[in-house]
Amino acid sequence: MVMACRVINKRRHMGLQQLSSFAGTGRTFLGPVKSSKFIIDEECHESVLISSTIRLLESLDLTSAVGQLLNEAVQAQNNTYKTGTSTLLFLVGAWSSAAEECLHLGVPISVIVSVMSEGLNSCIKEVVSLQVPIYNVFDHLDSTKTFSGLETFNISLCPFLQIPSDTGLQKEHDLNDVASPSLTTYSLSGIPVKSPKLFRCQTEVEADKNTLQNPQTLKNSLLASSHYRKSILIHSRHFNRTANNQWINKPDGFLEQHGAATPNTYRCNDLVELEMGLSHGDHNSMKLVDEAVRLQYQNASIQQGNCTMPFRFDISRIFTCCLPGVPETFSCVCPGFITVVSISNTTLIKELENQPVRVILIEGDLTENYRHLGFNKATNINTLLESMKIQQNSSEEVWTNYVLQVLIKFNVNLVLVQGNVSEHLIERCIHSKRLVIGSVNSTVMQAFAEASGAVQVTYITQVNENCVGNGIYVAFWRSIPSDVIDRINVITIVIKTEGINLVTVVLTSPVTAQMQTKEDRFWTCAYRLYHALREQKVFLGGGAVEFLCLSHLQILAGQSLSKRNHVCSGWLHNTSSWLASSLALYRPTVLNCLANGWHRYLSTLMYNTASCSSEFEASTFIQQHLQNARDSGSPSSYILNEYSKLNSGIFNPSISNKLEQIPSIYDIIIPKIEAWRRALDLVLLVLQTDSEIITGLGHTQLNSHETEGFLFL
Repeated sequence: MVMACRVINKRRHMGLQQLSSFAGTGRTFLGPVKSSKFIIDEECHESVLISSTIRLLESLDLTSAVGQLLNEAVQAQNNTYKTGTSTLLFLVGAWSSAAEECLHLGVPISVIVSVMSEGLNSCIKEVVSLQVPIYNVFDHLDSTKTFSGLETFNISLCPFLQIPSDTGLQKEHDLNDVASPSLTTYSLSGIPVKSPKLFRCQTEVEADKNTLQNPQTLKNSLLASSHYRKSILIHSRHFNRTANNQWINKPDGFLEQHGAATPNTYRCNDLVELEMGLSHGDHNSMKLVDEAVRLQYQNASIQQGNCTMPFRFDISRIFTCCLPGVPETFSCVCPGFITVVSISNTTLIKELENQPVRVILIEGDLTENYRHLGFNKATNINTLLESMKIQQNSSEEVWTNYVLQVLIKFNVNLVLVQGNVSEHLIERCIHSKRLVIGSVNSTVMQAFAEASGAVQVTYITQVNENCVGNGIYVAFWRSIPSDVIDRINVITIVIKTEGINLVTVVLTSPVTAQMQTKEDRFWTCAYRLYHALREQKVFLGGGAVEFLCLSHLQILAGQSLSKRNHVCSGWLHNTSSWLASSLALYRPTVLNCLANGWHRYLSTLMYNTASCSSEFEASTFIQQHLQNARDSGSPSSYILNEYSKLNSGIFNPSISNKLEQIPSIYDIIIPKIEAWRRALDLVLLVLQTDSEIITGLGHTQLNSHETEGFLFL
């Protein structure tokens, strides 16, 4: 599918240019406010609305070697974490451009690889200071506070401004001559609110500079520099070198601010706060996730009784049932297994309602010619069924009769099949008042086996009395308007039994093209919460982590430049190691190029969220905060101070009670870091592969008409 066109300069590394081109198609997916794209199938002319990297790559022509490598990296991220793919795709493009710039400046490839890897590893160690521990979020789950019950908040997308819309603390944009578009989002209660600015303007920053202390942070990876405040630095989240430090780490892992009458501790021990912070503005999806978690918690509490086992969110027992063409009001979370069946089953479902039925679980296909994996059919042998010789053309009919005999013998009215089911068998079963459902998830099969006592079998011939489950109930899910049923031509049923650990999230949308996007967004929120609870810690979000990486790399580059200038006349020219001298010479350049990738990330994030009218304006705000962070002496403390101002009521002490209700913005840790690693690994792989292929070709061997070409996406 043709998506875009970009001029490719054959004199430069083509692989890096291709990566940048592919990544550029997904830049609108970065951040919580995504601009969707319509994908149109050229063959059947059907369209779908997408807003995720995975769906985009499914529609692109990725037959080139670089395209396949990119697709493998994104698929690996998605298969492992189900989130972080947009960050990965954008950073691939940003760091591809950074590597290209380094090559243009004459930096050796070995130096680019070494310094970029070193810089990213240093950033990963640095951002540990922004981790927030999660403690006992399920202890107060029975309280009246729920996700849908929160007040309307004007939540910032960045840590530097999180003020509710009713406090009167909203600040005007300082660039009044620039028409910054306002973004209308919808709060949990459905009331439209304006999104706040991602960063505060310079006038606010200057007004608050006097309130900031200048703590010194220990970071041993930084070298002494005359251009920055002198401090001894180590990679640590402990800020306890002097009495002036505002932030220290308590023994239990909490980040605590000192220097105030009441110490402010950063931690998260409330599920609703955690969900709000991880929703990233998608309140509708996270509300469904919250309901699913609470339903699981209730089921676990009933099953455990007096046992006090800690509750764990089991995302493998949550499923989605998508109903395109159905109004949004039907979206909900229900216990049990909800699925769709043909409208021809309507009469059968009515007869099976309000009575327990027996079930058989088939873990393979339920067809006449199905054989398990590895089965080798013997040649020249005719199959005999119950000592009766049959004609070849009637074998399926005889097999179908045998299946019905088994179902009648064991009084089975429900068959769940993990694989495909013979259409002829389904029709015959409907006439005999038996329901057969195919393509059932393996986890659903396991849940019914645990709850009903059924044993999964591969073939219908293996069924005996011990394999049959009991106590299953089948019913219509909800009363959907008849005109809607006629339009979608399916009916929705719910299958459940006592004690089953299954939760189904029903997703509906009157616009069919939006269905895939809605399901993707739900799973993104669900996996954010799952990873956060699994790791028991999160990052302070909204760009704080990326901002710290940007500031840290710039400091590293400045320190390296200072040392290079200081010793350049000495050992640099006399060293026997070419690599050592090259590293010292080019390290500042490479680190700055790597930092530019983070700068582009933040600028695009701000522009996509309509916080700024242009990426240039966003870049200006970022530069202002970078200067403030350098002036503070510690970028980590600067970011934490910006968060703490709200919690301490520094703007207006009289509204501190309202500020306590403002949710923070959080990011998950391991998926984010792995997205960074995968992005840089891919860029460096393509960089080195390109060098092996084209380095031997001299510029004189290139004809003028070969210097440029076109790359179609």
